[in-house]
Amino acid sequence: MSESSKTLEDQLKKLRCHFTWNLQEKEGDNIAIEEKLIGQMESRATYNKHKVYNLMAYIKYVQGDYIEAMARLREAEELCRSNSNQSPAKYLVIYGNYAWLNYILKEHEMAQLYVEKVESIYQELQQSNDPNLFNCPEIYGEQGWTLLIYGGRYYEQAKECFEKALESAPEDPDWNTGYAMAIYRLESFQDGKYPELNPKDSVVKTLLGLKLQDLKEKDEGLKYIEEALEQTPVNPYVLRYVAKFYRLARMYDEALRVLKTALGFQPKSAFILSQIGLCYKYKFIDVKQSKHPNPNRQKEINEHIQKAIYYLELALEYEKSFKYVYVALANMYQEKNEIQKAEELFQTLLGFESLTRSEKQSYRFEYGKFAFFGKKSEAEAINHYKEALMIPGSFREGWKCENELKKRAERKLRYNPEDSLALGLLGLVYKVQGENAEAIRYYEKALKNDVNNGEYTRALSELRNQDN
Repeated sequence: MSESSKTLEDQLKKLRCHFTWNLQEKEGDNIAIEEKLIGQMESRATYNKHKVYNLMAYIKYVQGDYIEAMARLREAEELCRSNSNQSPAKYLVIYGNYAWLNYILKEHEMAQLYVEKVESIYQELQQSNDPNLFNCPEIYGEQGWTLLIYGGRYYEQAKECFEKALESAPEDPDWNTGYAMAIYRLESFQDGKYPELNPKDSVVKTLLGLKLQDLKEKDEGLKYIEEALEQTPVNPYVLRYVAKFYRLARMYDEALRVLKTALGFQPKSAFILSQIGLCYKYKFIDVKQSKHPNPNRQKEINEHIQKAIYYLELALEYEKSFKYVYVALANMYQEKNEIQKAEELFQTLLGFESLTRSEKQSYRFEYGKFAFFGKKSEAEAINHYKEALMIPGSFREGWKCENELKKRAERKLRYNPEDSLALGLLGLVYKVQGENAEAIRYYEKALKNDVNNGEYTRALSELRNQDN
């Protein structure tokens, strides 16, 4: 590498843009993000739509489509230029992306030109009478918005970015909305933060409504939700959050009405399709569990199952990484008695290499429930619960597995106090709970009736070694 190239690369690394924000580059994630951005191109206000095209340019670069990436950057630049009220700081991320993309394409002179454009803007901002301009809230805000789009692992960092942006631009509606969304998704929304979040903003209203619902203030929350929907009836974010409120309130028909409106703006949104499918699933459950006389009960059940399957299948067609959809769809196929299809969905889901340990335990537990209720196989269900319980870590589904295994073991022992399988299951439960003395006692009993059982022998040896 020549000295000039090395110097240019050093300059590029100092730029604040998508290429230096350490964004993940998994193909599936980027496909999902691209789908979100396409919807936002239609719904975002013109004054900040350049951020959508800017991020889309980066997505196209990751996908290897450099020509399209350049085209998106030009569109982002043109959007800024067409709005005469834009601060020059709006160009900083765009020009940073231009510099990196040209460098990657071996167009070093053009890359250097854009580096110099960035430096020129900084000099202009430094000479301004407004010190807040030089703090560049636009960069912090755009980074926060980008991190929010990329999902869970970035929410804390997104919140910090919006906080920095709001220090210099406390009234900016975009940064207030982003900050509210980051806080809500981190589940750290506090009553004292409400006045800071620009409650006139429709997205913020929906988030306030959801939080009030979470605090058991449903009526007050509904007021915010309905105001937000009346204020901006075509904003995809508003529609999604309104639908979530209705769904959590078990107002499924209202949720479906809003979701289908949103689907009109984003017909290929896997998220919206999945939420419609879930609403039909919950409607099915309501009808199935209802104690009220209903001459159309079976017809409604069949219709809800069929619609749930249709929308959930469509969601997976557009986005195969929506893990929760596999479980919901498998449940619906189980209700339709299409056991093989449900089985295939669970096997596909548990074959994902990207599953966290928590997800492995959760989905293995669901597989166990399916084995017991769908396949009518207690033995297979027990194996799934055991496998889930042995996954390292303390997760929510662990205690559910413990309860299932303990319940089945105690039932078996009522019929046969010497049942070695039941005794071994209790040994496992107590072992996982850290009650070694009880675990040893049950494993010893189990081995008396199943002397050659290697699993019990190994567990007993391990427990005794821990006590020594």
